[in-house]
Formats: sequence, C-alpha cells, structure tokens
Amino acid sequence: MSYPPPRYLKEHGIASATFRPADAPPDLTIGVKSRVGHLATGASTDGQFGLYRWDMAAIPNGPGAHFHRTISESFFVLEGTVSLYDGDRWRDATPGDFLYVPPGGVHAFSNNSDAPASMLVLFTPGAPREAYFQELADIVASGRRLTEDEWTELYARHDQYAVP
Repeated sequence: MSYPPPRYLKEHGIASATFRPADAPPDLTIGVKSRVGHLATGASTDGQFGLYRWDMAAIPNGPGAHFHRTISESFFVLEGTVSLYDGDRWRDATPGDFLYVPPGGVHAFSNNSDAPASMLVLFTPGAPREAYFQELADIVASGRRLTEDEWTELYARHDQYAVP
C-alpha cells in the first residue's frame, strides 16, 4: 500500500479548512427519531468521503439489513448504545466501538436502548447520501406509506439494497 498520487500540486499550502462547531444545529430531522448533522458531504470533500453525525431518540429506529454496491460505510459510537448488525449478528455497541462495512457487506443499525444514542457514519467515497436522507425525512413528514416496489426503487437510486 502506498500513498495515492498528489492532488495538490502548488508549492505552498493554503488556508482551506472547514470548521463546524459542536453546537451547530442538525441539518436534517427525520421525524422524531433521528437528527442528522452533515459534517462533511461528498460535495464538500471533492468526493473523498461523507461524514455524518446521527443522533437517535430512545425509540427503536434505523434501516433494515441492507448493502451498498459502490460505497463502504463505517460507524463510530459517540454516546449511548447502538445496536449494529454486521451481517452475521447484532452487537450492542457503546462509545468508542467501531464497525467497518466494505461494499457488498450486509449491515444495519438501530437504537434499541431506552436512552438516546449518537454515532458518526462515514461513507467512502463521498456519495450524495444527503438526498437519500432528505427523501426519508420527506416520507416521514408526509405520513406517506410506500409500497414494496416504491421502496425498492428509492433504495436502488441511492445504492441501497435490502436483504430479506
């Protein structure tokens, strides 16, 4: 393994960092169950990665088992207990626990505890996951019920494939 080819070729570095304070409001609320902070989107990292803070209420929530064809996904628990499915079994993950899922890896998450929980979710490369999260929020806000075919189509547009 070696370093990738240089992407920045100028002789001197520049001030180009982005800062987000801890008290920034969430970028998206999905019903009463989840608040999402877009810490670094694929657009803001030139497609390198997407990093999101996922704050969950003390209500079982999260996607069913699924996989992605084009992106990896990683989870790092910040607070509380998050149930993480690694394709083989569910694990109760606590602060500091980490799960990496390569493309094709079956996974899921949920807050099954009786307390709020928070985690970082990292996608590589930086796919436009914000659109998927927004669609979920819109569906929840409208109270709309999708058919199985509509869910399948929505998931396919966002590189998410449900596992029965």
